Amino acid sequence: MNTRKIVITGGPGTGKTSIINALKTKEFHCFDEVIRLMTLEAKQKGNSLTHVSNPIAFVNDPMQFNINLLNARIEQFLQSNVLDKHISFFDRGIPDVLAYMAFFNQAYDTTFKNACETHVYDSVFLLPPWEAIYKSDNERFETFEEAVQIHDYLKQTYIDFNYKIVEVPFGTVEERSNFILNRIAT
Repeated sequence: MNTRKIVITGGPGTGKTSIINALKTKEFHCFDEVIRLMTLEAKQKGNSLTHVSNPIAFVNDPMQFNINLLNARIEQFLQSNVLDKHISFFDRGIPDVLAYMAFFNQAYDTTFKNACETHVYDSVFLLPPWEAIYKSDNERFETFEEAVQIHDYLKQTYIDFNYKIVEVPFGTVEERSNFILNRIAT
């Protein structure tokens, strides 16, 4: 089956996971964000006494962390190809890895670029920074100002890979998920 692949992305704390969870309740297949678990594991192994916004600070091999993240997102993409579903939603896409690496001034090679060019999503929905709902937690270290900067990196990275981005307006989780569903129905 040719499953449509829909990315929901945005900076930290913009409501992506809440929308993904709402879509799950509507019986849509959704792939969860993989980095939260990876960041928690890295934090537990590293020095969690120092507050930093970069989860890479907690790992011994930052490039390997990013490669693992890239491979996890590729695996989700490939899994969607064998589903008997018309649509799959992704809490972040493969280009997010490159956007975050650029934000944290980490170089990446053609392996990362090729992954983005080889695994192409059908639609990308970008959630803008929203200070009213932003909060940090055990796996989210960024300040709101950093979240705004990350938003800009995400937007530019998806544009660089020729995606037409649809920005999701502020609203309740139900309004935002309905906005996405209405857009993909047209």
